[in-house]
Amino acid sequence: SSLPSFFFFSFFPLPSSFFLFLFPLLSLFLSYVCYFIAACYLGFQRALALVVITGLVVFFVACRHRLWMWGEQTLTLSGVPTATSPVYFFPCRVFLMAVLVGLIVWLALDTSKRPEQLISFAGLCALVLFLFACSKHHGAVSWRAVFWGLGLEFVLGIFIIRTDPGFAAFQWLGDQIQIFLSYTTAGSSFVFGETLITQAFAFQALPIVVFFSCVMSILYYLGFMQWIILKISWVLQVTMGTTATETLSVAGNIFVGQTEAPLLVLPYLADMTLSEVHAVMTGGFSTIAGSVMGAYMSFGIDPSSLIAASVMAAPCALAMAKLVYPEVEESKFKSEEGVKLTRGEEQNILEAASNGAAASVGLVANIAANLIAFLAVLKFINAALSWFGSLVNIPDLSFQIICSYILMPVAFLMGADWADAPLVAELLGIKIFLNEFVAYEQLSKYKKNRLAGLEEWSGSHKQWISVRAEVITTFALCGFANLSSIGIMLGGLTSMIPQRKSEFASIVLRALLTGACVSMLNACVAGILYVPRGEVADCPGFLNTVNFNTTSYDIYRCCRQLFAHDNGTLSFTGTGAGLDFSLASLSNCCGHYNNTVCAMKP
Repeated sequence: SSLPSFFFFSFFPLPSSFFLFLFPLLSLFLSYVCYFIAACYLGFQRALALVVITGLVVFFVACRHRLWMWGEQTLTLSGVPTATSPVYFFPCRVFLMAVLVGLIVWLALDTSKRPEQLISFAGLCALVLFLFACSKHHGAVSWRAVFWGLGLEFVLGIFIIRTDPGFAAFQWLGDQIQIFLSYTTAGSSFVFGETLITQAFAFQALPIVVFFSCVMSILYYLGFMQWIILKISWVLQVTMGTTATETLSVAGNIFVGQTEAPLLVLPYLADMTLSEVHAVMTGGFSTIAGSVMGAYMSFGIDPSSLIAASVMAAPCALAMAKLVYPEVEESKFKSEEGVKLTRGEEQNILEAASNGAAASVGLVANIAANLIAFLAVLKFINAALSWFGSLVNIPDLSFQIICSYILMPVAFLMGADWADAPLVAELLGIKIFLNEFVAYEQLSKYKKNRLAGLEEWSGSHKQWISVRAEVITTFALCGFANLSSIGIMLGGLTSMIPQRKSEFASIVLRALLTGACVSMLNACVAGILYVPRGEVADCPGFLNTVNFNTTSYDIYRCCRQLFAHDNGTLSFTGTGAGLDFSLASLSNCCGHYNNTVCAMKP
């Protein structure tokens, strides 16, 4: 070695390979800093997404560096002060009372403008009372967990649905996820060809599950998902007073499925109380996995509503789980030792990506097989019911019609208009008795009909539901609470802890009921908070300038407004007298839609 290097390594005794590794990284870092500054200088608004991504990466790397400096190889969720702690008790009560009073005042003022919100509020109260009536131990209910869970759900809902920054943020996030998932076509078109991915559902939606699973596996390898889940768990645990294990599993359900989330607490599952296991099951039934969420987005379901429903379901699921099956045993997971989260066993990011893609093959096959089986079974059931109905002069009898009559009061209490309630109830029945995949696919058809500007009614058949009903239904369907999931849940947990099979079987139906009601409670909150956004305000001006070569929902709505303002003599009176509707607009509207006014048109 040369003399300078000798003196250098005498003061800095590090292997030369370290510097060979460090210098390229330093050069790469400096290059990125220069690129970042140049992008912001040339157009900050254009580079806003880059700023957000860079900030998140820096924050995450800093957290990882802190763990590395402290020598921690795992993330830990520790115990928190109990509700009876003097430090916690008084401020908690004061804050809760202030939030409750504020919520009541705001709800009274808000519903005075939109009275239909009271129906959704009544539905929420009815569902909570129903679940309390089904409680295993009425006297042991932790009302702190119940009220905090519902409160957190409302706060999240207000931020996401009602505030402009929250709505814009989740709308932007949903749009970015859709763009990100659209890159799936690069792989699926190469494997299956352009024709198949545009015409066949299996080659259009299911590859998204593979891509999303691959990305989630990479995020788990990097430790990002564990960090996010841990922070969400900490917030839920501090506010609701639940134990670390059940909280961690429910928080994990926001991102992963009903059988993957329990793996986060697998080392502790054997010692968890029945109430904690019930919370784990309820979390699985109340949410959907991130991988299938991508498939629902490909149907055309609103991404921001799906993301909001998954996030809001976590505190509600934990709250309702504690309401239906309160804790009456002594948990082993309230100590300061906490619960540890470890990284995966992959050696590098390429192995993580490969394992994630390979692991999704079983999920894709399961989705395809279930769709084939359930749609075939539904067709057979409808044929059988039609035959039985024809014997008593009811030839149109079907599974959907039966569900629409049975669940129509529930759909109405969630906030759907009475005219939309039968179709919403039909989708609820499909979700509960078949699965949510089939229900979302049917909802997407109703949404496409509305966006295409089809007539709302075709004879006695309703072709679509309102935007408000769409949002409510999206929230109500967002969960794995269906009969087929019982086997999936029991199979997954039993394979992990075989000795507790009988205990799992004894509480799974109660958890299924709770999970189904959590999704409906989410829908009620959406109904309370929903306000119309993005509708055309100036219909006369819109109709005078729009191209009528194709129809849309805005054209349909404005044409209906025009028909309503015409007094039958081709002149506009009443509320339409001050509106500048033209006879050309009336002629164009009559070219697409039927109305009694059109028969009088010259």
